[in-house]
Amino acid sequence: MFVLKLVFKNALRHKLRTLLTITGIAVAVMSFGFLRTVVTAWSYGVEASAANRMITRNAVSFIFPLPYAYRDQIARVPGIAEITWANWFGGVFKDPADFKNFFPRLAIDPETYFQVYPELIVPPDQMKVFTQERNSCIVGKKIADQHGFKIGDVITVDGDIYPGRWDFVVRAIYNGRDKSTDETQMFFHWKYLDERVRELQPGRDGQIGWYIFLATDASKMASIAQTVDEQYVNSQAGTKTESEREFQQGFVSMSSAIIRSLEIVSFIIIGIILLVLANTIVMASRERTTEYAVLKTIGFSPGHIVGLIGGESLLIAGIGGILGLVLTFPLSAAFAQMFPTFFPVFNVETVTIILAAIVAALAGVIAALFPTIRTLRTSIAEGLRAIG
Repeated sequence: MFVLKLVFKNALRHKLRTLLTITGIAVAVMSFGFLRTVVTAWSYGVEASAANRMITRNAVSFIFPLPYAYRDQIARVPGIAEITWANWFGGVFKDPADFKNFFPRLAIDPETYFQVYPELIVPPDQMKVFTQERNSCIVGKKIADQHGFKIGDVITVDGDIYPGRWDFVVRAIYNGRDKSTDETQMFFHWKYLDERVRELQPGRDGQIGWYIFLATDASKMASIAQTVDEQYVNSQAGTKTESEREFQQGFVSMSSAIIRSLEIVSFIIIGIILLVLANTIVMASRERTTEYAVLKTIGFSPGHIVGLIGGESLLIAGIGGILGLVLTFPLSAAFAQMFPTFFPVFNVETVTIILAAIVAALAGVIAALFPTIRTLRTSIAEGLRAIG
């Protein structure tokens, strides 16, 4: 208890220096936690992937369509339980310069899409109306809250991939079943899209973006993918079939350089934490060389000296770490508010909190290591002669 009291008193001897050190550690821990959150949010789609869900897309590139005629052929492959499809619509909603106006807009088959994606929860009465109205749409709760969409509202989108002015009536709002479910999407009838494309651009109709289906047995997904793709080896539109996780990882890998950079920066921040704290502890220890010699003279053991230096370092690191972690949450919430659709799921994960706490604690231990060893090796006579 006496050593603990001395630790507190030592930490408060230079209040400004201690305050600045705590502030520096807090900012560093907050930055570390925020960057780790960005990295985890970047790959949320991989974590949210279903174990038995598979994707079939054009073998050349995701942006090229597949014939709608493939649907029944793929559905007949043994091991496929349920199949649906989707089209990326794109389009411009309101001011394109405002990033908040961007959210995924997909043309889907209302009869099957929500069976393949059971994590998208739609009230039955709203779903019934949606399936009956060709120009209706379903929006996620997050974008409904953000833009104030209500049932009956009309969302007007200017098409870019599919030219023209498109009006969609909001007939349902879905919620995510899980914390990792994306609630920033808008869905409407693929037939509505196909019919208008047939009128405006004959020849572009009868195409879909990609097929999604469920495998009855996840252990047979590789053989299912091979069977599907072999059907179209010599066709004009070859296919590439993979698990949803592999499909999502393909997207993440396109940004691997950015993610790697963020990881490197986050580890540089760890070094900054260490340097800031180490500088303070080394200065404090050097200034107290004579005091430590006196303490040894009156009977303080090496354990007491370790406790005094290490305790002060851990105390400053602990306060700075806690403050940084607390600040990480409002910073992440503000960022998520600014880019709601770019990062549909942006939460500070438990593993990030644990990692940041470990980093702060390790910084406290390592920063105290050198000055503690130096103090223990300094003899009483040398210590008494030292001028702090």
